[in-house]
Amino acid sequence: MALLESLYAAGMSAVRRIAPVAGVGSARVARGVRGREASLEALEGWAATERDPDRPLIWIHAPSVGEGLQSKAVVEACRARAPDAVQWIFTHFSPSAEPLAARMPVGWAGYLPWDVEGPVSRALAAARPSALVFTKTEVWPVLSRAAAARGVPTALVAATLPANSSRAGVVARRLLHPSMARLARVAAIAHDDAARFRGLGVRADALSVTGDPGIDSAAARAAASDPEASWLRPFHRHRRPTVVAGSTWPADEAVLVPALTRLRAGTPDLRLIVAPHEPDDTHLPPLRSALREAGWSTALLAEVEADPDRAADVGAVVVDRVGVLASLYTVADAAFVGGGFHDKGLHSVLEPAAAGVPVAFGPGHHNARAASELLAERGAAVAADAERLAEVLGAWLADPGAGRRAGELARFWIDRHRGAADRTASLLLDLVLSETPA
Repeated sequence: MALLESLYAAGMSAVRRIAPVAGVGSARVARGVRGREASLEALEGWAATERDPDRPLIWIHAPSVGEGLQSKAVVEACRARAPDAVQWIFTHFSPSAEPLAARMPVGWAGYLPWDVEGPVSRALAAARPSALVFTKTEVWPVLSRAAAARGVPTALVAATLPANSSRAGVVARRLLHPSMARLARVAAIAHDDAARFRGLGVRADALSVTGDPGIDSAAARAAASDPEASWLRPFHRHRRPTVVAGSTWPADEAVLVPALTRLRAGTPDLRLIVAPHEPDDTHLPPLRSALREAGWSTALLAEVEADPDRAADVGAVVVDRVGVLASLYTVADAAFVGGGFHDKGLHSVLEPAAAGVPVAFGPGHHNARAASELLAERGAAVAADAERLAEVLGAWLADPGAGRRAGELARFWIDRHRGAADRTASLLLDLVLSETPA
């Protein structure tokens, strides 16, 4: 094992030993610690009764929700091509992916065990995967090495690597090089991503450019949106100019609230639906307080569902759960996506684009290829501050025709880039089956 990989493995073992101290309470970190501790036995229990030795099994991993949606599209495409040929398990890292994991079309889903020799060896021995698939950028070194020792090929799908990624640094490159060199398949989103992965050590013959399966996922969720769903019906029944803001952080809301307050002065019946990235007790009360201080009447989405007529007069609806944002974009006249004013980077702009809604975001969007391409297509706009955000959203609302045209351009971009999930499925099935179904 390379020196840095050895040091990493020792560090992860130390983290695992002290982790139980953080595993108390309901905080996000504690949930993740408890989930990782429990997942291994749960996987072993499933494998003991459900693992079919006559079928290959693909273990697919995604760190969080966005990557999970990409992997879900790939799993669904594989199942469409070969419905019963392969068993699947899914792991995730972030607690925010728990609801998505429950909906994954796989035999078992849960937290990734600790990236430590003992747990990953037990997980591999139980699942007996035919392939181990990572998503986007997250390749875990110890798991990758243990899989290689068992002769299990590894792959990376929806692979993307921004030019400013920390993984391109000298130390990260040296740490990741062995894992990258082991990859048997890399399905890159674009040619420049493929080139950067080649620089990290991926073999040239392992690289393919297949596109972003997240686009297929977003398009499918927009198409499946049900206007009669309890969280959508109130907004269809009581139509008003509506801005949907998704995946927001406090730094985004510090710009969003004054921008929408300014905009409401000229659009008195304006409605804001805001879905925080983490809709928990830490985030929701301060957001509602900030809205009230700015003069907005507020309600939780659950309250509007219980009394749909509240959608007629409440100013700001705060979304109190995950899993409904993609469909909420379908009732928007304009959208805002968070992360552009937050140091973690912009969240996905694919859902509003797939819904045919023009989307605005903050200046920190350079980690997001789709955002840059939507800007070039004039289906999106960037705003550096509250004043500019009010101008952008106000232009789309004041001239509905202009808003619809921008939304159509965004949706045309989505339509042109569909098909990545099926292309990726072909690569994975080829990896584990002697013949890829037509």
